[in-house]
Amino acid sequence: MAYIEKVAIIGAGGRVGGAFAKELLRSGKHTVTAMTRKGSKSVLPEGVQVAEVDYDDNSALTSTLKGQQFLIITLSVTAPGDLHGRIVKAAGEAGVPYVMPNMYGSDIQNPAIMNESLNGKMYKERFADFEGVDTSWVALVCGFWYEWSLALKKPFFGFDIEDRSVTFYDDGKTRIDVSTWDQCGRAIAALLSLPESGASPCVADWKNKPLYINSFKVSQRDMLDSLHRVLGTTDENWTIDFEPTDQRVKRGLEDWKKGNRLGFATASYARVMYPNGDGDFGSKWGTSNELLGLPKEDLDEATKRVVKMVENGWSPF
Repeated sequence: MAYIEKVAIIGAGGRVGGAFAKELLRSGKHTVTAMTRKGSKSVLPEGVQVAEVDYDDNSALTSTLKGQQFLIITLSVTAPGDLHGRIVKAAGEAGVPYVMPNMYGSDIQNPAIMNESLNGKMYKERFADFEGVDTSWVALVCGFWYEWSLALKKPFFGFDIEDRSVTFYDDGKTRIDVSTWDQCGRAIAALLSLPESGASPCVADWKNKPLYINSFKVSQRDMLDSLHRVLGTTDENWTIDFEPTDQRVKRGLEDWKKGNRLGFATASYARVMYPNGDGDFGSKWGTSNELLGLPKEDLDEATKRVVKMVENGWSPF
């Protein structure tokens, strides 16, 4: 039974791309190639091979991908809109059997999410990039990234840790599935440690299918309680207000139409927080955590990392 040995990552210098690279290297089973722009100053995990590529040169992109068996795409929110499609096309022309598209997050098997949310619109565009291309996709459905979403401001999980304020969506008690960056990395390393095909479990089990994982099933109330334990605060130390999710979605869409980029986050996060369970994919489909041997994580330890990020002035923008 053959294993996937050659893995290429676009965005290995980023948070989730770096987690993928780190855990793949830790397994000792793969040659990991970080594809970077020429002259990039990104700090890459030790042990990766580096392939500089001009992303505006499609033939060079295809040439660089030849021989790779699995391509993971993680792109910045500022990446050109057509770049993902050109990468997928190049992967097909290069003969890469599997591509993990840049669409980490919400449940792609949920028609309401796909048809009613800005995330769903983006996912449809990503899937369209595979039409007529000779490669298969594996989508990592991991929920929102916990560290990213909690460390950022109100448009995301509704928190401003520096100001000790939070806006609860509805009553703040809707639980959704979320994942840490490290759990995402462990999931991919575990997946690609399986045989490519043959008896289950194998990588081919997820060919053109979602891979569901999570770290926690949490509500905003759970997050605030965790912050209290980490910071030594209570509700009295925080400003807490409330906003209905449907009202928040409407406001976010209006901001987005006006050109406010944060409107996308406002609408997308509120839509997943609907109290109808759309953000709780684990209860509907289950996850592959146990099958992949993923650990149970400590919520407060993850929250401590978030607090440290905020204190150090972290921002992805």
